[in-house]
Amino acid sequence: MQKGQENQPRELQRSMKSRHLFMLSLGGIIGTGLFLGSGYAIGEAGPAGAILAYLVGGLLMYLVMMCLGELSVIMPVSGSFQAHAARFIGPATGFVIGWTYWMSWALYVGLEFIAAGLLMARWFPDTPVWVWCAVFALILFAINALTTRSFAETEYWFAGIKVLTVILFIIIGGAAMFGLLPMKEQSAPYFSNFIGDGLFPTGFTGIFISMMTVVYAFQGSEIMGVAAGETENPEKSIPRAIRSIVIRVLLFYILATFVLSAIVPWKEAGVLESPFVTVFEMIGIPYAADIMNFVILTAVLSVGNTGLFACTRILFSLSQTGMAPASLGKLNKRGVPMNALLITLVFALLSLLTSVVAEETLFVVMLAISGVGGVLTWMAIAFAQYRFRKQYVKEGGKIADLKFKVPFFPFVPILCLIMCIGIFVFTAYDPTQRTSLYWGFGFIAACYLFYYLKYTRRKVETPVLTTVAEQSDKLVP
Repeated sequence: MQKGQENQPRELQRSMKSRHLFMLSLGGIIGTGLFLGSGYAIGEAGPAGAILAYLVGGLLMYLVMMCLGELSVIMPVSGSFQAHAARFIGPATGFVIGWTYWMSWALYVGLEFIAAGLLMARWFPDTPVWVWCAVFALILFAINALTTRSFAETEYWFAGIKVLTVILFIIIGGAAMFGLLPMKEQSAPYFSNFIGDGLFPTGFTGIFISMMTVVYAFQGSEIMGVAAGETENPEKSIPRAIRSIVIRVLLFYILATFVLSAIVPWKEAGVLESPFVTVFEMIGIPYAADIMNFVILTAVLSVGNTGLFACTRILFSLSQTGMAPASLGKLNKRGVPMNALLITLVFALLSLLTSVVAEETLFVVMLAISGVGGVLTWMAIAFAQYRFRKQYVKEGGKIADLKFKVPFFPFVPILCLIMCIGIFVFTAYDPTQRTSLYWGFGFIAACYLFYYLKYTRRKVETPVLTTVAEQSDKLVP
């Protein structure tokens, strides 16, 4: 053993508390998809159509979270669903899920750096955007390089700002909607904008189109599983987070969408850059645009922060099974996979360059792979839970011994799979998004081919243990 290595940890440290896990999942869902994407959903599907799309998307998210919860409690490892897929579906699927998910998040980290720089241009128009990209990249790298606790604490406050903003928007917007607060240049709308052109002015086609936006907005909830390997008392904190987060997220999204569509006509909401800013300005909130610019900046940095964390842990998980170089699993004295963090940051910055020099070629392909990869990850979570439960019972395990279990098995994972397949079908019927399926599934097929060419000589055992005690002893790192 080399000098100094005896003091380096070999396992990730369980330093996240229950409050961190809850806000991490909540913050991963409430972001630009709500602050900017909600107007698009309303414009495509109308007021009631957008709410219906969020309800269906919320149902799918709930099914995924339930499946992930059962797996994460019985096997709370860093990398989560990547490790679950490798063990319960097959190592090839674990390889594909891990690398696709890593690439997706690393790409979005780069995009968030650009978005943050563009947002700062509102206040510092003479400063080049690349300067802010570099500044925020260094800040987020430093946060993730310190300790897991520093990341969790930062994300806790990032998420808190977003949640507080949504709550204030619902309260203030609801008061203005019913005339409790005066609005500039118009009277209280009550329900006139909501039902003026009918509940579904674009028909069910608009609902299906907006469904893609809604599902992509909810992706990020699975980050809870990635963090499970570094959470204190995962058997208690994970079920608690799942039970509370789904209800609260749906309330936030549905109430915010209801208030938004009641104040702003649905045709106008679809073309607004930030409908939240418009509502605050209509009510007369001073510096509304600057306030929301700050909140959206917080949301962007939150996504970047979470993305760096998720990518680092996915690479760490892949390295533990030989599906990535062993050096990516090396931890520093603070228990952080520094090599994995550095590789992720470099890829994120390179993807940032592709958005400038190869915007219509490589960058478009990477975005397509990211979209398909997110839905594929949800499918892998559901199928892994289905396989786990079947094998667990077959080998003598008792359902009563599971500290968190999916109800109505096997209906829940099967419905989840069907809904995810439905998303791909709806995407195929949309000419503007159909190409993304070709690139996405083409990349996935290439990953499977690469795995079988490189790893077919390796025999990877994927046993399922018979008792919860054995699971805890052998599967938890």
